[in-house]
Amino acid sequence: MALAGRHAFVTGGGRGIGRAVAAVLSRAGAAVTVIGRSEAPLREAVEAGDAAGCGIADVTDEAEIRRQMAAAEAARGPIAILVNNAGSVESGPFAKADPSIFLTMWNVHLMGAVHASQAVLPEMIERGFGRIVNVASTAGLKGYAYVTAYCAAKHALVGLTRALAAETASRGVTVNAVCPGYTDTELVRDSIGRVAAKTGRPQGDVLADYVRDAPIGRLIRPEEIAAAVLYLCSPGADAVTGTTLAVAGGEL
Repeated sequence: MALAGRHAFVTGGGRGIGRAVAAVLSRAGAAVTVIGRSEAPLREAVEAGDAAGCGIADVTDEAEIRRQMAAAEAARGPIAILVNNAGSVESGPFAKADPSIFLTMWNVHLMGAVHASQAVLPEMIERGFGRIVNVASTAGLKGYAYVTAYCAAKHALVGLTRALAAETASRGVTVNAVCPGYTDTELVRDSIGRVAAKTGRPQGDVLADYVRDAPIGRLIRPEEIAAAVLYLCSPGADAVTGTTLAVAGGEL
């Protein structure tokens, strides 16, 4: 119960990595609020005991994010832990990419984290304690073909992490990024299915391509990423800030 008495706020908390993060933080004693764009999975997280409360919000909407955070704080106290997990992906050849795709990826992955972080950071600094964990990606540390907009946005999120960590290191607030490799989530499984349907290849062959560069030879499990987030939020990580923790099976 290392996080007993802490209020954690997880964006994109209804599915995949976000749901796993909410569950592990809850088991560590935190009161967890999850938000996302779909109500059903968020309600399921609360009913399963993986979260104490939920709200519907799009992280690109700054005003709505602030409203949801205010409501969560009224119910469960000041937010001490923020996990910026919400995300999506657009893929395709760079030469055919509409500029709007880059703006979409920027707004979701970077500005979503900016909106949420700016909302809670002043109170974290005032209290002398805060944990911000950005769920980035190995795509924030290297390049992948056909997801240039996604890679650019994730690189920006890693840059934000490092700069904000330098700004807050002496104020009791840590800012870190977890960088997963390909993870066994609905998003990745759907992507594998689309590639298989488009190319006529078996899904097993497409999956093999996804994990080819990872010596572990498989997709990363959401629970493995959640364990890394828990560490960065724990008392033992007080001196860890500005880091990018890759959970990628040896890919990097």
